[in-house]
Amino acid sequence: MSLSEPFILIITPVRDKPARNTKTLIMSNLLSRRTLILTVVALMTSTALTQKATAKTPRQQFQSIEITSQPAGATVMEDGRVVGVTPCRVNVPVMVDLNKKKSFEIAANATRNFVISKKGYESRSLTLRAILTSKNTAYCFPASSHVELEPTAATMAARKEAAADRRAREKDPSIPKGEANNRVSRDKAGQSDLERTIIRWYFDSDPRGARIFYRVISSVPAEVKNTNETYLMTTPFEETRSFNILGLTYQNSRDVQIEIKVSKKGYEDQIKRYNVRQAIDQQEISGFFDLIKKDEE
Repeated sequence: MSLSEPFILIITPVRDKPARNTKTLIMSNLLSRRTLILTVVALMTSTALTQKATAKTPRQQFQSIEITSQPAGATVMEDGRVVGVTPCRVNVPVMVDLNKKKSFEIAANATRNFVISKKGYESRSLTLRAILTSKNTAYCFPASSHVELEPTAATMAARKEAAADRRAREKDPSIPKGEANNRVSRDKAGQSDLERTIIRWYFDSDPRGARIFYRVISSVPAEVKNTNETYLMTTPFEETRSFNILGLTYQNSRDVQIEIKVSKKGYEDQIKRYNVRQAIDQQEISGFFDLIKKDEE
């Protein structure tokens, strides 16, 4: 028999021969009272053990918490592991007291710490704390939680650039999408649309054999630098090349010119200037130079 089962302990006195004197009678009565007391104590002990064995103890259950974010699609992590992508539901353990007592131990699950992250946005920490329900029967977490994510500085800059590009293309639909302010640079060589745009260069002269020089003239020197003269070759000259001008964009190409100078001994130098944006649209920069002899002194 286990201690959890009720039992009755009865001690019965051994009956001797009928009492012959007063002393024997008194002893018999005392023994009977002792038997009754032991019986009552045994019954009380058995009842207490039964109640203790059958009492309901707190048990663990799971609560579903909805986590949302703006913008959606953020990764939800807890203790370094991914538990969902917003909007999502996360199951967390809670303790329920079936005896409806006001206090019980759930310290290990009192808080849940999450990290909400999304590319292009600052990560946010989310801490949920369990609170006792109004009926004092369980510690539960809020049914839902929402997080507003702030864009990073790089994301904000990209948004401003995209807005400027959109406005520029509204004014000039010929600008390719995303290229209005995409600058030619050494850091990302060959990644701008301008660098991939092939232009036909053609120059001739009469007489031929004149030397050809070119340089960049910019009205926006803070963005596109002016350059010194660069020698190409002698006339006739024909070549296909792109405008590899540092700082050049579709937006500022209207403020940049290419200066072509043709020089031949015994003849006057001749100079022509070409608007870069116009050359891009026509996909050609060309010219003929009719050289004039210098006056002989």
